[in-house]
Amino acid sequence: MEIGVIGAGSWGYALFKAFSLQHTAYITSRHKRDIPHFVSLDEVLKCEYLLIAISTQSLHQFLSTIDITDKKILVASKGIDKTHFKFINEIYEQFTPKDNLAYIGGPSFAKEVLHNKPTALVIASHNLSLAKEFSKFFPEFIKTYIDNDVVGVEIAGAYKNVIAIASGICEGLQLGQNAKASLLARGLIEMNRFAKAFGGRDETFLGLAGAGDLFLSANSTLSRNYRVGLKLANNEQLNTILDELGEVAEGVFTAEAIYNMSRKFGIYTPIANEVYHILNGKDIKQSLEDLLSKA
Repeated sequence: MEIGVIGAGSWGYALFKAFSLQHTAYITSRHKRDIPHFVSLDEVLKCEYLLIAISTQSLHQFLSTIDITDKKILVASKGIDKTHFKFINEIYEQFTPKDNLAYIGGPSFAKEVLHNKPTALVIASHNLSLAKEFSKFFPEFIKTYIDNDVVGVEIAGAYKNVIAIASGICEGLQLGQNAKASLLARGLIEMNRFAKAFGGRDETFLGLAGAGDLFLSANSTLSRNYRVGLKLANNEQLNTILDELGEVAEGVFTAEAIYNMSRKFGIYTPIANEVYHILNGKDIKQSLEDLLSKA
């Protein structure tokens, strides 16, 4: 089987390497990379199966430049479009039928996948047959589970990045493990509340895509979003932090999207709101006081 990977960032490259263990995989990105099987975008688009791992904020513009109508697509991006307040599935469904689409969720640091460490992922799709087709590309060290809660899996993957920023702030301020555990527990409830407003299911947030991905991303410096929080707690400027990262921290954009969407739809999202305010210059200690005063 052949699969083309679009996006050679850390996650796209890790999945490309994993697929290459048992199948023929090709990869492309905006900038030429010295990678075996690196080809042009046109060459990748000849593949029937595609994995797309590019920044959520770039998705709409990119998809408008290519034809994916007849492709089978596995989406590896996480986030919410902060400009149009759209979920990733809503963006893709403007360009191809939803039965052509599947989405990855679950706890998965790219660095560990590159080292073939045991990993479990969720593949969510309205078309369960397609999800099963994509599961065949993954090597034995990656266990895949099939689900049809596309919205729930997608929101879990986006929202956990915002809570990871909050967790990094908590760690950076040395508030203790009690505080962090409470933050993550309330954060999981908040994620679930937001997702249910859009049709997500409770059980999704008790599994790999919800609790699994949250606990991973909110507890390790391998998480870019967690590192953003740590640096914010040390009074570093956001622009400097993002420049030093060298990669996209989707939680920064997702916090803005959630803040605006929660206000529009009347959803209670106190942690995400405070993260948004901190990213926009609010004093962290004042933000903490305000958060503790909420239910």
